[in-house]
Amino acid sequence: MTVDTHEQGDERVHWLPMIAAISSISVVGIAIGLGMPLLSVILESRGHSASMIGLNTAVAGLASIAGAPLATPLAMRLGVARTMLIMIATGALAFVGFHFAPDFWMWFPLRVALHISLTVLFILSEFWISTSAPPNRRGLVLGIYATVLSLGFAAGPWLFAHLGSTGFLPFGVTIALVTLAAIPVLAARNESPTIVTDSETSHFLRYIWLVPTATFAVLVFGAVETGGFSLFPVYGSRIGYSEADAALLLTMIGLGNVLLQIPIGMISDRVSDRRHLLLACATVGLVGTVFMPYFAQNWHLMAALLFVWGGVVAAMYTIGLAHLGSQLSGHELASANAAFVLCYGVGMVLGPQAIGIGMDAFGPSGFGWSLAIFFAAYMVLVLVRLVRRIL
Repeated sequence: MTVDTHEQGDERVHWLPMIAAISSISVVGIAIGLGMPLLSVILESRGHSASMIGLNTAVAGLASIAGAPLATPLAMRLGVARTMLIMIATGALAFVGFHFAPDFWMWFPLRVALHISLTVLFILSEFWISTSAPPNRRGLVLGIYATVLSLGFAAGPWLFAHLGSTGFLPFGVTIALVTLAAIPVLAARNESPTIVTDSETSHFLRYIWLVPTATFAVLVFGAVETGGFSLFPVYGSRIGYSEADAALLLTMIGLGNVLLQIPIGMISDRVSDRRHLLLACATVGLVGTVFMPYFAQNWHLMAALLFVWGGVVAAMYTIGLAHLGSQLSGHELASANAAFVLCYGVGMVLGPQAIGIGMDAFGPSGFGWSLAIFFAAYMVLVLVRLVRRIL
């Protein structure tokens, strides 16, 4: 393992590269938030079945997993900023291609190209942010990053609601936003980090096990976020909430996600070992799932619980990323970021399956129990790592 060599370096935040990286990641959020419902509605309007729409959407997850190993080699060969600009252009062309592709089979390669581009953008943006942030303010900077990403995800559906799914307009607006996001990346291209490797480059998958408290934190977050968001409306209806009330509770989770990342990130800058904070977040996640059934009879109590629960659980991503940046540097950090995003993708696959099976087997209570298993398993991992003091 290479210990972070910039821990004792410049303590200033380099805002130009920070804005460049954060603007590109906001495009990822907007593109996913707008693209997912837009493309599904267009396919449905063309008469495709739900299973076929689901199949085409599932390709996105597989493409993300396939794209993760490409980020570091591409950035080493082409440079971080140039690779990001190529991915922005590729993603934009793939996205607008959906509008002009008449046949359903064409949507599969377009979906692959789009999500490989978004995944590489995701990884390199996080790497650039981690290398540009001074150690004593890394939590704050990554809190800002997570907040902007969350706002991007929220802005996508909002745009979709206002633009609709007909015609070229939603595609044209997305292309315009992508073009604007490329400007700060171009402006900061001379300040982008250089990835230099030694003669023996280890496969990026080894970084899953090198800093497991970070990589498994994002796996748990991916599972809880994707599974929880997709199945919470079902859970809500089974415990007596109307569709509107359940949707508002989901909004409270998202609001907690947006508003709590910066303060929790600032707290992470004050602790000597971020693993303790990750353990605390997982504990809050576990306790929150246990109390959900008891708070369910009072909507306002449930809303307050989910606001705190959503923000603290989402901080597992932010703090995990900050912990990763404090332990590694250079090409190791770039490869570890790829492993980090891969674990998020794996969590996205595992979460809905586990929670769905839990609810089929145990009814509504299976929702909370399935979430609790993820948190409890992670807490055991962190406790073992803290006891052994190995990292």
